Amino acid sequence: MSTVTSARERKAGPAVKPPASSTEARSASVLSTLRRQWRRTLLVAVVLLWVVLWAVLHGTQTLEIGGADKTDVHLWLNSVRDAFDSARTNSAFFEYVVQPITDGVNGLVTFLQSLFSQGTATRPVPQVGWLGVVALLAWLTFTFAGIRSMILVAVCVLLFGFFGYWQQSIDTLIVTFVTVVLCAVVGLPLGIWMARSKRASSVLTPVLDLMQTLPSFAYLAPLALVFGIGPAAAIVTTIIYSLPPLVRITEHGIRNVSPTTLEAVTSMGGTAWQTLVKVQLPMARRTIVVGINQCTMAALSMATIAALINGPGLGQPVLQSLQSLDVGGAFVSGLAIVLMAVMLDRTTTAASERSVVAARFQKRSRSGLMPGPKRRVTIVTIGAVLAGVAVYLSHSYLALAQFPASPDLGSPLASAVSNATQWVVNTFAGFTGWLKDTVTAALVDPLQSLLAQAPWWVMVIVLLGVALALGGLRAAAVTVVCEAVILGTGLWNESMKTLATTLVATLLVIVAAMALGVWMGRSKIVDSAIRPILDALQTIPSFVYLVPALALFGPTRFTAIIAAFCYGVPIATKLVADGIRGVSPVTVEASESMGTTSWQMISKVQLPMSRSAVVLAANQGLLYVLSMVVVGGLVGGGGLGYLVVAGFSQSQLFGKGLAAGIAITALGVMLDRITKYTAARLGRD
Repeated sequence: MSTVTSARERKAGPAVKPPASSTEARSASVLSTLRRQWRRTLLVAVVLLWVVLWAVLHGTQTLEIGGADKTDVHLWLNSVRDAFDSARTNSAFFEYVVQPITDGVNGLVTFLQSLFSQGTATRPVPQVGWLGVVALLAWLTFTFAGIRSMILVAVCVLLFGFFGYWQQSIDTLIVTFVTVVLCAVVGLPLGIWMARSKRASSVLTPVLDLMQTLPSFAYLAPLALVFGIGPAAAIVTTIIYSLPPLVRITEHGIRNVSPTTLEAVTSMGGTAWQTLVKVQLPMARRTIVVGINQCTMAALSMATIAALINGPGLGQPVLQSLQSLDVGGAFVSGLAIVLMAVMLDRTTTAASERSVVAARFQKRSRSGLMPGPKRRVTIVTIGAVLAGVAVYLSHSYLALAQFPASPDLGSPLASAVSNATQWVVNTFAGFTGWLKDTVTAALVDPLQSLLAQAPWWVMVIVLLGVALALGGLRAAAVTVVCEAVILGTGLWNESMKTLATTLVATLLVIVAAMALGVWMGRSKIVDSAIRPILDALQTIPSFVYLVPALALFGPTRFTAIIAAFCYGVPIATKLVADGIRGVSPVTVEASESMGTTSWQMISKVQLPMSRSAVVLAANQGLLYVLSMVVVGGLVGGGGLGYLVVAGFSQSQLFGKGLAAGIAITALGVMLDRITKYTAARLGRD
C-alpha cells in the first residue's frame, strides 16, 4: 500500500503549499529588503536616533572642560613627566640607553653645524664657509643627478642666503640628511627582509600602518618626554614619520623583481646573498631611490614641524612669524622651505632616473655628441678638485665663510608681501569674510553642535553604528577601543570639535577631488596640465600651507580648514583620477555604443566601477586633513591641536597636551580603519 501511495505521490509531484496571505508576503518582502540593505538601514536609523537625541538632550553630558582645567589623567601625565625628568639622572635605562642615544645624535648634529652652519666658542664662523658649502653641494649633485639639478641646487642654496636664512637652511639640510641616512640604515634592511619573508611582512606591516596613520603632532610630546627638547627628539620624531615610505617602497621594489630572472639565477646555483646583491638590488635600484625621495620629502616636512620641540632649522622662523602674525616673515621663511623641498625632490627624482640617463649618455658618447665615460670621470674629478679649493678658501677667509649681508632679498620681499597681503585683505575683505562666515555658519557650526553638544554616550553609539554600517565588525571593534582611549584622555569634547573641523575639510576635499579627478580621468590633456600642479602642491611641507591661509582669513578655525583643504586635495584628486582611468575601456565603449551621455557615463558607469578608489581617496584625504587640522592649532584652529601647542608652551598644561596627542592618535586610527575597511568591502562587492 505504501508503495502505491509513494508512486502516486511521485506522479502527482511535490505538495503545493497554500498561498500566503498578502500580509505575510509583505512582511517577507520587507525582511528580505532589510537583509539585503541592512547597512543602509542601520546608517539611516543611527542618524535619525542621533538627531532626535541631540534635539532632546542638546548641551548635556558633553564632558566639556575649561581651557585651564585639568583632569586626574592630565595631572597624572604631569607627574609622569616629572618622573621622566627624575629618571634621566637616576635610571640605569636612561643613563646607559637613552642618554647615549641623545648625546650621540645631539653631538652629531652639533658637529655638522660647527662644520657647515654655525661658529663655536673658539671659531666664530663654521669650518666650511658658504662658498665651500655651495661648491660641495653643487659637485655632489652633478655627480649623482646631472648638470640641470646642479644648477637648481646652486641657485636655491644661494637664495637661502639672500633671503637671510643661511644658517637655518643649512641646519634644516643637516637634520634632513641625518634623518635620511639613519632611515636608510634601518629601512633598507627592513624592506629587504619584508620582501623576502612573508612572516616579517605580516608582522611589520601593521606597525608601519600605525606609524603612517598617526598625525605628525602626535609624535612630538611623547618623544620630547623621553629625549627632551632639542635636535635628538626632532630627529627621532622625523625618523618615525619618514621611515615607513622607504621601507614599503623598498619592499615593493625587491618583491617585484621578475620571478623568471630569479629562477634563472637559482638554477645557475646562485646563493640567496648573490641573488640579492647581484640581481634584486640592482634591478630594484630605481624603485629604492624613489623610496629615498619620499623619505626625504617626509623628513623635510617633519623637520619643520619639529621646531615645536626646539628642532633646529627653518621651522623656527616660520613658527615665530605665525605666532606673531607676521605674514611677510612667514612667507619668506616658508618660501625657503618650498625651495628646499623642490630642490630635494627634483634632485632625488633625477637620481632615481640615473640608469636611463646613463644609458642615453653612453649612447650619445659613442656617437660623439657627448663626452665619453672617461671624460665624465675627468670632469667629476676636476669638479672635486675645484670644490676642495672652494672649501679651503671658505675655511681661510672670513668673506668666503660668512654669507654676505647683501644683496638682501628677504627684507624687501617680506615687506612687499605684507603690503600686498594687507591690500588683498582690504580689497577682498567682503568676499573672504563672506566665504568664512558662510562655511562656518552652514557647515562647521551645525556639525560641531551635533558632535560636541550631543551627550557623549550618544556620540559613542553613533560612531559605533556608523563604523558597523560602513566598515563592518572589524571597524566597529577598532572604534570601540579608540572611543575608550579618547574618553580616557578626558578630552572627548575637544576631540568632537576636531572631528567636526576634519569632516568639513574632508567634505570640501572630496568635492574638489571628485570634480578634478573625473575631469583628469576622462581627458589626457587635462591630466597632463593639472598633474604637475598637484605634484608641486604635494612637494610643499604642511607647515607652509598655514601662511597664505593665515594671510587671507586670520587666526580662525576656517584658516585651519582652508590649509587642510589645500593639503589634502592633491592626493585625493590623483586617486580619483586613477580610479576613473582604471575603468575597463571595453565597458566604456559598450556604454558609448548604447548612446549614453557624458553625465550618464560618469554617474552610472565610471564612478560606480571606481567606488573603491573613491573611498580610498576619501581615506587618504581624511588623514591628510586631520594631520593639517591639528597643525592648524597654531593659527587659531582650536581643538586638540591647540592643546598640543599649549602643552609645549605652558608646563602646567604638558599633561593635557600629551593627552591631546593621544586623543589625536586614537581619532586618526579610528577614521583610518573605518574608511579602509569600507574601501575593502566595496572592492569585494
